[in-house]
Amino acid sequence: MLKWLPAFFRKNTHRLHARVEQLLRAVFQERIGGDRSAQTSKAPSTDNAPITYTSPQDVLDDSTLIYAIGDIHGRADLLANLLDRIDADATGFQGDIHIVFLGDYIDRGFQSRQVVEILLSDRLQPYRAHFLKGNHEDALLSFLADAEFGPKWAAYGGRETMVSYGVKPPRSMTLNSEWESAHNEFLKRFPNAHLLFFRGLPTRVKIGGYGFVHAGLRPGRSFENQSDYDLMWIRDEFLSSDSEFDVKVVHGHTPTDAPYNDDRRINVDTGAYFTGRLTAVKLKGQLVEFIATQV
Repeated sequence: MLKWLPAFFRKNTHRLHARVEQLLRAVFQERIGGDRSAQTSKAPSTDNAPITYTSPQDVLDDSTLIYAIGDIHGRADLLANLLDRIDADATGFQGDIHIVFLGDYIDRGFQSRQVVEILLSDRLQPYRAHFLKGNHEDALLSFLADAEFGPKWAAYGGRETMVSYGVKPPRSMTLNSEWESAHNEFLKRFPNAHLLFFRGLPTRVKIGGYGFVHAGLRPGRSFENQSDYDLMWIRDEFLSSDSEFDVKVVHGHTPTDAPYNDDRRINVDTGAYFTGRLTAVKLKGQLVEFIATQV
């Protein structure tokens, strides 16, 4: 009977932590308003047959160092601080240094434009930088394509992004002529370099045995067989599942009070726009450490 205890506790730990994350997310939503799980497109079919995976090889080569940064949400001040900390931590390392941004660079905070400008600058020149697409970038692109998406985007942080680009957001949460005017003004003020950046964002990257995404993976599918929609938007189905994946997943999307690490996944979204704590995970060999800004 004892041989079943490790699997039992691992299974229930996953479920318990998923429930804690759900409760914390509800607190975040109540404090800031809006719906973080709003969707821009129809979810894909989930009728794929179950797949069994072997445990991922999450050990990195000694010549590889990775830092993965969680949801920034318009906090350029925290991003600058965290990059300084990463610079200091990486000093002296001889090898490839990757820095992975897990998406949600914009919305909520009032420095969204400044965040993008940092990401596009030579500030990251010492690193092999990877920029992933989050659900908030997906929402921004939906608004750029269609003014009708404006009120929905505003409900979970788009107004702050508009302000950062010098556009006065409408007060109304209903589509009207104000939204049409604001949409046209936003298009005029949105730099082409930023548009190309957002349009070119991938939804996943794999380094060693780690799979980096914004939101998570759909159980029963390999890393390469995930839909872009799930990689940006999935939450409860991923968090509450006990399924093994063919990578160890590093993600954001679900804010928690502290970063989380188990045998399946690492969550580094610590609600920067609300807590003042932006977090990165450091991965080297079998090492998993966290670096964060101070509250």
